[in-house]
Amino acid sequence: MLVADSSAAVAPGCAYRAGDFLLTTPGGVLVADGPGVALDLPAARTALARPDAVVVGALPFQPDVPASLMVPSAVRRRPPLTLSTAPAGGRWTVRHDGSAAYVEAVRRALTSIAAGVVDKVVLARCMDLVADDPVDVGRLVETLSARDPHGYTFATGAGSRTLVGTSPELLVSRRGDRVTSNPLAGSRPRGADPATDGRNATQLLRSAKDRREHAMVVTAVADALAPLCRDLTVPADPELLPTRSMWHLSTRVTGTVRDRGTTALDLAMALHPTPAVCGTPAAAARALIGELEPFDRGCYTGAVGWTDHRGDGEWVVAIRCGEVDGTEVRLFAGAGVVAGSVPEAELAETTAKFATLLGALGLEERQ
Repeated sequence: MLVADSSAAVAPGCAYRAGDFLLTTPGGVLVADGPGVALDLPAARTALARPDAVVVGALPFQPDVPASLMVPSAVRRRPPLTLSTAPAGGRWTVRHDGSAAYVEAVRRALTSIAAGVVDKVVLARCMDLVADDPVDVGRLVETLSARDPHGYTFATGAGSRTLVGTSPELLVSRRGDRVTSNPLAGSRPRGADPATDGRNATQLLRSAKDRREHAMVVTAVADALAPLCRDLTVPADPELLPTRSMWHLSTRVTGTVRDRGTTALDLAMALHPTPAVCGTPAAAARALIGELEPFDRGCYTGAVGWTDHRGDGEWVVAIRCGEVDGTEVRLFAGAGVVAGSVPEAELAETTAKFATLLGALGLEERQ
């Protein structure tokens, strides 16, 4: 496995090609050359036992859907990208946005919550777009990375499509013995002016409903990491995390891995899916999602990342993303539904979350 740690290792821009894996982080960029050796999850774990092996790709939301993982032919690293925030552009037609069905699904979910079936369920909707010309995935990745430089921009093959997005949420990272997870739950849109923006942030931080939703996620993350990590640090109160389009409640959970044989991929599988993208109890929430969502999530709300033979790696939650297939793009956005949720407010939250991809495609005016 060739791993180069220099800016000369990657051409200017993101250098993304169809079939590659790319992940940009605040600390740098990882590009893995594809098509590599395709793997399912058991084979990926076996591959990591080989010297110098690196596994990259995406995990699906549903456990019965195959993972999109590979051992690439080469891995290249470079410093963070410095690129234009200009949108990818093009002429677009919106075929479907799922808004009416989404409001009805939230109403049905609230009935299930009142009946005690679930405490929380995360419901998503999709928006289908078609462009006049094939989408330039490399240009889209560059725009997304420039617009949210503190996020995690990714592009990777997911079946016949390319999964592209910018996630604000670190599922888990492992560096040596150190483990970090940064769950997010509870959101408000960014405001167009400083007064509105500040008011939205303050309302989020003070919202009992959002803090309750956030606490569910943090508790689940800590419980999942506890058997695998010691010295867990779980802050008592969340902080605000801003992205270009949203405010989020954020808690950074850290610890030390108990067994060096526990890889970043193992940690990701132990955590996935968190209540931030599924709900609680997880099995009941997953079943309800399958009943209420009229589409297949694929790798949306799964995880995207990498793990090497030492067990180090980084996996991010696959949100604020879409699937690109030639001239067609399917965008995804979801919101957590708990007791007290208002269907129209959850619809508005998903609309605000679409802004990440729509803006990068030159469609911000739709927001």
